[in-house]
Amino acid sequence: MTRRPQVTTTIATGELRAIPVLGIRDVFPGDSVAGLVVDALALGGLRLREGDILVIKHKIVSKAEDRRVALDSVKPSAAARRFAALNGVDARLVELALREARRVVRKKHVLITETQHGLVCANSGVDVSNVDGGKTAVLLPVDPDRSAATIHRQLKKRTGLHIPVIIADSFGRAWREGLCEVAIGVAGMKVIHDHRGKVDAYGYKMHATEEAVADELACAAGLVCGKDSRIPACIIRGYPYRRGGGTARDLVRPSERDLFR
Repeated sequence: MTRRPQVTTTIATGELRAIPVLGIRDVFPGDSVAGLVVDALALGGLRLREGDILVIKHKIVSKAEDRRVALDSVKPSAAARRFAALNGVDARLVELALREARRVVRKKHVLITETQHGLVCANSGVDVSNVDGGKTAVLLPVDPDRSAATIHRQLKKRTGLHIPVIIADSFGRAWREGLCEVAIGVAGMKVIHDHRGKVDAYGYKMHATEEAVADELACAAGLVCGKDSRIPACIIRGYPYRRGGGTARDLVRPSERDLFR
């Protein structure tokens, strides 16, 4: 029997659990991600509960939406070839990243772009890992918030429950080494807890504390989903989320307040 790894921690209101969804099959264009998750849970003897949050790796959403590109079909531009030659990377991936970009932020060593969604990340989120061995690239969903909202509605139809959905991807950070998960699509919950104006336990009135809870939940799920474990979804159970119409776009800092642009 496959062991089901879990992450458990304690928060002010009790226990927080991160439960991986095992047994999700390979995803094909047109698949219902919500259906795949519910069916996989049922096969494992589990089900969603009221209060659960579903975190999904973006790649299965992109596959279901047919956001795949065969690399043999990509003809790199001169700019893509120049950058690839200087940095020892695949010019076809550089070309896809440039096509997916609204704007190029930086072109030194790593191609940093602003995507059409407003996300600032490496290579516009174009990825070839965990696809088919390097023959095909997967792009980000066209509108991750809309994708999350669709899955949220389908889960409601299948289960009768209000299940917030977070679509996550791995991002690097300008001031830290390594990758961590971020929420690129959200539906069914508020993504930021604003503590400004509240008084802490020592009587200090907070002025700047806004907690990016959707990103924190994505990171918790990332600990059990892993990078190459073929576990593309996770249930967060026990977190007192706040219902609302929050989106991942709410987490993108406006350019006039961005400290690095």
